[in-house]
Amino acid sequence: AKRTMDIAGGIVGCIFTGIIFIFIAPVIYISSPGPIFFSQVRVGKNGKRFKLYKFRSMYMDAEKRKKELMAQNRVKDGMMFKLDHDPRIIGGDKGIGGFIRKYSIDEFPQFWNVLKGDMSLVGPRPERPELAKVITKNIPEFEYRLKVKAGLTGYAQVHGRYCTTSYDKLKLDLTYIRNYSIWLDLKLILMTPKVLLMKESTDGFEEGLWEDPALKE
Repeated sequence: AKRTMDIAGGIVGCIFTGIIFIFIAPVIYISSPGPIFFSQVRVGKNGKRFKLYKFRSMYMDAEKRKKELMAQNRVKDGMMFKLDHDPRIIGGDKGIGGFIRKYSIDEFPQFWNVLKGDMSLVGPRPERPELAKVITKNIPEFEYRLKVKAGLTGYAQVHGRYCTTSYDKLKLDLTYIRNYSIWLDLKLILMTPKVLLMKESTDGFEEGLWEDPALKE
């Protein structure tokens, strides 16, 4: 049932991605000449690696500049990398790069990943292999995230948009895995647009859902 929903959602999503491409591709290219799409290797179910696709929202030298900006990382534990007003974004926060990132438009090409079976519509977000290795070393429970397919959206994206540590997001992901159902997937899919457009998040666990006592500390 979950795979059938993924195929249906993947087809619809790919159609929307094609429509969006017509409008934003010229703007991306004019603002920063280069590929319209950006691909990156991520880790999926059972550690399988795959290429994740996005609309490119950063300048071509973004990866090279990451080291010099590491000191400004706003994620406390250092196991994720996020900046306020990231200078690598095309046009800054108010440019095309900032716009497509603000409303997660850059994620639309991942509907192709969903259609291929690399990802699901709902699940924990896929990590980069080197980052997954570091997180697993520091937080062994992270391995449980790799027991299910990575998702385009997920429990942590809806209920923990402003989490500041990898550990906080992990707790939400484990809550999703333990409580998985088609109905929960449908609920998260319906809640995602509101979170993206209204920037609202419940920031925590839904009432009544399981939380591992070992992760409360």
